[in-house]
Parts: sequence; structure tokens; C-alpha cells
Amino acid sequence: MVRILFFILLVLALALGFGWLADRPGELSLIWQGQRIEMSLMRAATILISLVAALLIVVWLIRTIWLSPHTVTRYFRARKRDRGYQALSTGLIAAGAGDAVLARKMAGRARGLIRVDQEPLIHLLEAQTALIEGKYDDARRKFELMADDEETRELGLRGLYLEAKRLGANEAARQYAERAAEKAPHLSWATLATLDQRSQAGQWDEAIRLLDQSRAANVLDKKEANRKKAVLLTARAAGRLEADPKAARDDALAALKLDDRLVPAALVAAKALFREDSLRKGASILEKIWKQEPHPEVARLYVRARGGDSAVDRLKRAKRLETLRGNNAVSLATVAEAALEARELELARTKAEAAARLAPSESVFLLLADIEEADTGDEGRIRHWMAQALRSPRDPAWTADGVTSPTWLPVSPVSGRLDAFEWKAPPSPLAGATEDGRLDPDDAIRSLPPVAPDQQATAPAAPAATRSEESQPVLEAERPTPTSAPIKLPERKEPAAPPAKGEETEEEEAAPFFGRPPDDPGVRERMVEEGSKASFRLF
Repeated sequence: MVRILFFILLVLALALGFGWLADRPGELSLIWQGQRIEMSLMRAATILISLVAALLIVVWLIRTIWLSPHTVTRYFRARKRDRGYQALSTGLIAAGAGDAVLARKMAGRARGLIRVDQEPLIHLLEAQTALIEGKYDDARRKFELMADDEETRELGLRGLYLEAKRLGANEAARQYAERAAEKAPHLSWATLATLDQRSQAGQWDEAIRLLDQSRAANVLDKKEANRKKAVLLTARAAGRLEADPKAARDDALAALKLDDRLVPAALVAAKALFREDSLRKGASILEKIWKQEPHPEVARLYVRARGGDSAVDRLKRAKRLETLRGNNAVSLATVAEAALEARELELARTKAEAAARLAPSESVFLLLADIEEADTGDEGRIRHWMAQALRSPRDPAWTADGVTSPTWLPVSPVSGRLDAFEWKAPPSPLAGATEDGRLDPDDAIRSLPPVAPDQQATAPAAPAATRSEESQPVLEAERPTPTSAPIKLPERKEPAAPPAKGEETEEEEAAPFFGRPPDDPGVRERMVEEGSKASFRLF
């Protein structure tokens, strides 16, 4: 496009020049070797421009003829290179499609048409072909060659990293990922792999430093980087809680600034503040996160913030949580548990049934069973609530990769992934199956059997007394005495008398212990008798 514009401008300039000369006519005289040459100015300019153009054409022809061997060589070289790149492209497509035969064929053709030092992608094609064919050692050697090359270092390190992960060589994979992260911090796979491995080893300081470097290089999104750093700070704070509560508090508060919905960070911060006797600050942190997302662990820590509180004081704190987040199953269950401890059984039953109506779960119905045992002690009603618990969905727990943990962990024990645990209901094939496929808490509450008549007349402590009576040992007077029935002794048999000396007993012929051979009929008795009477003879 630029050349076309330049050509148009040149033509316009020539036209303007000739027009300017035409408007201003003149004569040009030239004396050369005694001859006088006269012509108009327009004609002289035309001849001059024609001579310049002819000179340029002659120079171009001479240059073309002089450089023709190099031009021809370059043409064939470019044609060969184009064929090589075409083979390389076809081979990479075949390797991606899983066609090992075509990929190997194109790799050989590309190697013959293009030099390897000029195009390192040939190593990649050969490595991919070796992986498809199952020749992992050859592929590993190709990746090592690529890792030594400055241009393909990152590609070779990634191939070696994937091969090490496939073989389960976690230490080698860690080294490859660290090399890639040091040479190229902008690689997200190297940064995340190194981050996960350092987190598995508990190297929180190194992991946080690497995360800051990757964040400066814009490898991770800002929100994702803040979340991961908050998790790392929470993990470091949990490790420092026993030895250095102040440092644990600072890390946990920094994690909450990055992610104010991280429940483990709030728990660690509150525990550290409680250790420093800062009850009000710790309670305010728990109340703040409780307003966002009610959590059973937050409620448990908030209710038992002070060790010397009575059951009534804990009930008051549970009611405080209910006022902060009303009409919530976790809030109602927390009040029900505290009321059960305070022996306010009517309030406990009301709150537990309300929690069951909002979100039926296994723990809520088990809580109702405990309330029933403390209130009436009716075994039938207790079994009713326990049966409902078996049919209810499981309670949420810290779950990652199909594994549940009683406490939050920063790294998954299965995959080693950072921030893998989530508070959710674990998968269970036995959860909550009913006849219509759905558990109705109202039906479960309405179908509660009435209190047995023998349980109505007794106090709640009666079942314990009954159990204590049942567990008493049997007295000696109550034990049954043996009857004086006559005992029949077995009759004594007299041994058989031995035979007399003159008598002969008939004994059967004893068979060989191992039996006779299958082809040996044995010695017949008649032949034995005849042989004993006859004398020895050869014939």
C-alpha cells in the first residue's frame, strides 16, 4: 500500500513538473566539440529523464544477472523450508489427533528438510510422537534437550514436570516446577504447582513470597491471588496459635482483610484474641462473620468464649446469635443445644423442631433425640427421632476431593491442591431415602408417638433408676437352688474275658497297609496251599 502511494505521488510530481515547464517555455543551447545544439527546455528535460530511467534499467539488469545464482539457490532453499514447515505442521496436527504413524513419518520428513538447530519444534513433534507410542524414555530425552535450549526451556520443563507427575516422582516434579518459576515467573502452571508443593511441605513463608511475585507478574487474577494468600496466612496463623498468639492474631486479621468470608481465619483470630483476654474484640469478629454466613464452629466458639460461664450464660449468648441472624437453622440449633444444657427443655424442643422444619439434617434429629431422652425418657419416641436422623441428609462438613475432615485444612490430602476444602454436605449414597424420595419434617414431627403411660407417671430420672436396678447383681437368696433329684450313674461294663490257651481265634487276613497294586490280583489261597504241598521244581 505504501509503495502504491509512493508511485502515485511520483507520477503526480512528474506531471506537475512538466506542466510547470510547459507554462514557462525556453531554449537550451549546448556547444560540444565545435557543434552547437539547440533545443527547447521541455525536450531537454524529457531526454534527461529518459536517460536516467535507461541507466536505472541497465543497472537493474546487471545486478539481476550478477545475483542470479544466489537468487536461484535462495528460491530452492525457501521451497525446501516451506515443505519442511508443511511437514512439521502436518505432524503436529497428527500428534494432536493421536496418529502416531503419520506423526512419526512427518517428523522424519521435517528433520530431513529443516535443520534442528534452526527449528526446535522438531524436538516437540518427536517428543509428542514418542508419548503416543508409549516410548516415555525417548520423550524424556527430547524434553531434556528442549530444557537445555534457551528458546524452548519452559516447554521442556513443562514436559518433564508432567512426566514426573505421571510417574509419581513428586520431588522431581517440584524441582522442575521451581526451575520454571524462577526462570519465568509469568508461567501460571509453574507458579501454582510450586505453590501447592510448598503448601504441602508447610513452607508458608516461601509460599507467600512466591505468591507475591506471581501477583506482581500478573499471573493470577487479583481475587484469586487474595483468596490464596488469605488461605496461606490462615494456615500460618493456625500453626503459630499455640506458640505465638500475637503473630497468629496478626496473620489471621490480615487474612480477613483479604477475604472477609473466610471462616477459619475468623476462628483463629478469635481464639488468639481470647487467649489475650480480648473477649469483646474476638466476639465482634465472630459476630461479623456470623452475619455473613452462620457456621456451627463459629457458634460453638462464640457460645463458649469464656470458660467459666454457666449454662444460662451460654444460652444468653446463643440467643444473641439468633438475634443477629434470625430464621436460620444453624441459629435455631445453637439455641436448642444451649437450652438443653440449661435444662430449658421446652425451649430446646421448640427451637430444634423449628430448625428441623427449615433444614432437616442428621444432627437436628439427633438433638431432638437427646431432648426427648432428657424430657420424657420414652424409648419409643427416642427411637423415632433416631430413625428420622438416619433418613435425613448428612450435615455439612469440611470436604475436599471426596474426603471429609473434622477440621479445616489448607491443603487437600488427596490431590495436594491449595484451598480445596469447602463447607458442604459430603456425598453419601445412603442419604435421606424415603418412600417418595423426600423427607418431610412436618410429617416426622406429627408422627411422633405419644408418651407411654408408664413413662408419664415417672420422672425424667426414672429411666436411669430403672437401668440402675436392672444392672444390680442377683442376690444369693434369689439364686435358684439345685433340686435333690437322684443322680443315675452310668452302668459299669465288665471287661471281656481273654480266650483260653487252647482255643484259637479266627482272624481275618490283614490287607496290606497301602493296598495292593492295581495290576496285582494277590496270591490266591488255593495256589498257596498247593505250593505248600508240592516240592520245589523248575518246570
